Amino acid sequence: MKKKKICVYAISKNEEKFVDRWYESMKEADEIYVLDTGSEDNTVKKLKSHGVNVTTKVISPWRFDVARNESLNLVPLDTDICVCTDLDEVFEKGWRKTLEENFENCTRARYTCNWSLDKNNKPIIAFYISKIHTRDNYKWTHPIHEILEPTTKNYEKQITIDNIVLNHYPDHLKSRSSYLPLLELSVKESPLDDRNMHYLGREYMYYGENDKAITTLKKHLNLKTALWKDERCASMRFIARCYRRKNDIKNAIKWYDKAIDEAPYLRDSYVEKALLMYEEKDYNNVIYLCNLALDIKNNQKTYINESFSYDHTIDDLLSLAYYYKNDKHLALYYIDKAIEKSPEIERLKENKKIFEKMNN
Repeated sequence: MKKKKICVYAISKNEEKFVDRWYESMKEADEIYVLDTGSEDNTVKKLKSHGVNVTTKVISPWRFDVARNESLNLVPLDTDICVCTDLDEVFEKGWRKTLEENFENCTRARYTCNWSLDKNNKPIIAFYISKIHTRDNYKWTHPIHEILEPTTKNYEKQITIDNIVLNHYPDHLKSRSSYLPLLELSVKESPLDDRNMHYLGREYMYYGENDKAITTLKKHLNLKTALWKDERCASMRFIARCYRRKNDIKNAIKWYDKAIDEAPYLRDSYVEKALLMYEEKDYNNVIYLCNLALDIKNNQKTYINESFSYDHTIDDLLSLAYYYKNDKHLALYYIDKAIEKSPEIERLKENKKIFEKMNN
């Protein structure tokens, strides 16, 4: 088998605390290229100390797609495989060998990204991403939530390599302030793009702009290209979440039910509705919805996943519902399961003490 030239490329800004860990993961590549977009800390110095090829360029006005394309332009044309990552990401060891063995008769590879991990490094949210590709015939598009697109029609041939795993360890202190205006720009540039319409609605929700979120997410659902049920389900859940914040419980329930009907194979809608039913003291419905969620065993590998669907939340809700129904046995059974999944949460332990004192 002919040895392939593999290059990693990335963008950076003020990420010195990630550099050493990132380099240790990426050094399996033949060469590493980083476009630094204006760091004011020691990011560039630390990257260069590891022998990383660094170019500095300020992108103004800022767009993620422009920055990604500038970083891709740094990669030599004789590269066989390009690997795009961010500095807060880490490949599990041996990724290069696996990639080299499997990247045949294709132009792009899909692999597992553990987007969120618990304290024991166990995945909470995992999905497939596809940022490994050939050097030619690809470009990044959209100012934010940028995507890699082939520049030649009928060029792309994608494979899935499950044994390549990328772990994401984000800086939760990093500002998201640029996201909303960039999403508004992205939708303005491509008003029929269903993906970014969904993202814009979600961002309005994050900002507490409930009415804007509801309007935008309904626009997403009405787009002819909005066909992916998982994402449609998420838009419906977010609409329900916004109505819930507005204390419009009737409409919240209506949209949670729509979400369940749209994608009954996903836990998320059942759990979110169960959380609302708990607030409404409808404990029979809590139990019903949680058990429907538990019947779903497969955690779909999409970015849609919610961490509360597979952590302690369902068991916690069931324990509380059975407590209020005066069923000590089942309250204790489910609180033990919740504690097993999240032993660090003191509230769960305190609840167990309360349940143990029940008289029934």
